Amino acid sequence: MPGTGNSSSRKYAATVIRHTWSDRILVAIGFPALGALAGWLLKLLINWAASWPWKPWEGPMKLINNAPEPAVTIGSLVVGALAGVVIVFLAEHEYVTVTIEDDQVTLARGDSSQTVPRSAIRAVFVDSKRLVLLGGKGQELAVESKNEGADLPSAKSIAAGFQAHGYPWLPNGDPYKNEYRRWVEDMPGLPSGSNAIFKARATALEKDDEKSIAELRAELGKLGVVVRDTDKRQWWRCVQV
Repeated sequence: MPGTGNSSSRKYAATVIRHTWSDRILVAIGFPALGALAGWLLKLLINWAASWPWKPWEGPMKLINNAPEPAVTIGSLVVGALAGVVIVFLAEHEYVTVTIEDDQVTLARGDSSQTVPRSAIRAVFVDSKRLVLLGGKGQELAVESKNEGADLPSAKSIAAGFQAHGYPWLPNGDPYKNEYRRWVEDMPGLPSGSNAIFKARATALEKDDEKSIAELRAELGKLGVVVRDTDKRQWWRCVQV
């Protein structure tokens, strides 16, 4: 069983870990620029497609191809850049901020946050783009996962923050990784009601429905089942009784 970390009477100021400003500025500049480039390339593609004997969406293509210059070029650049701006706002909403204090940890993303007291935490690790806080029975107290839309800061900075406050950081990842079994429909050994949730979650994974993926993971957690995903396949283990 993972340990409880180093105990110390020394108090540290809260450590706040988030994406660096340089990374966020790069995203803020890069995506609108790439969007504008994509818009310009799409306009060139439409001009080229206008010469084809058969034209998909002939009406809209003819309208764009016959539009006066430079208006059509400027318009394609603006529309592409605006699409890039939308992606930037979506990325900002999915950035995870980890606030580590001596007595608790808070994971915040978008409009939601979850706080876990230090006394409940028996292990912390990052594994396969997942930040996980485990309790004494191996249950997941909090999870931020790329599969559920989360965009984590660097694993190195997360590790340094938890170690600075003496939390039980596990550099080798999940201590229960050898206990997971791949879920298949109606398999035995699961608590009552779990298979129905797994089926619904499999559908959510196929649709990349991040909200449902997270909600159904939480429902499995209430039944004592821990789930992790690999290439839209679900793997599970039960928590200790």
